[in-house]
Order: sequence, then C-alpha cells, then structure tokens
Amino acid sequence: MKEVMAIIRANKINQTKKALVAAGLPSFTAVKCMGRGSRPVDFEMLEAMNRSPEDAGEILPILSQGGRLIPKRMLSLIVPPQKVQEVVDIIMQENSTGNQGDGKVFVLPISDVLRVRTEEEGLQAIDEMQQ
Repeated sequence: MKEVMAIIRANKINQTKKALVAAGLPSFTAVKCMGRGSRPVDFEMLEAMNRSPEDAGEILPILSQGGRLIPKRMLSLIVPPQKVQEVVDIIMQENSTGNQGDGKVFVLPISDVLRVRTEEEGLQAIDEMQQ
C-alpha cells in the first residue's frame, strides 16, 4: 500500500475532491494547513492570484519579499500500488496552473492498515467496496 499526500492551493480543493470521487476514489483525508515554498510571498498579491488564477503569470513576477505562511490544503489517500499513478495524475491535472505555489505530491510506503471498527487489515481495511 502507498500513501499519496498532496499539498495544494486552498482554492483547488473542491475541484480536486470532485475529480477523485468521479474516478472512484472517494476515501481521503483533507486538512487545512499553512506553509510556504522557498520564495517569500506578498499576501495581497497571493489573494489577487487566487481570485484570478488566469492572471497569475502577470502577478508572480512582482511578488515582494515576506515570510508569512500561506493557507494550503493537505490531502492524504491510502491506495493499493496499482492506483498510485491514477491518483497522482488526477491531483496533477486538477492543480496545475503552471505557476509557483501549485503544490507538491508525495508518495510514501505504508506498512499496514487496520480498520478500527472491523479489525480488518491490509487492503481489506482500505477497500470501501467490500463493506
């Protein structure tokens, strides 16, 4: 099993969620978080960019220096190995604007999973279709 964890823009969570559900991947966790990349961001410019993503290419070059954290969303999905590429592709497609701050995707190994209610283990614990 693998965990696909993604940090994405806050304004992209709903379209990402809809795309995952439409692909038959309804089980995931989403958490509000704060973070930043290596470049400082001017929050007024960031808010303008989130309101009008199509104008981001014009806004990004004039971002000023600053050290504040940016609101993001962190998604986590535990999937069988054969589903990893599909999940990554959906997240990449739904979140790519071609601009800095689009996010990151991480793929991590999971040694085991246990469902608390039924005590199922491994793939059975993450397969909602068997319930």
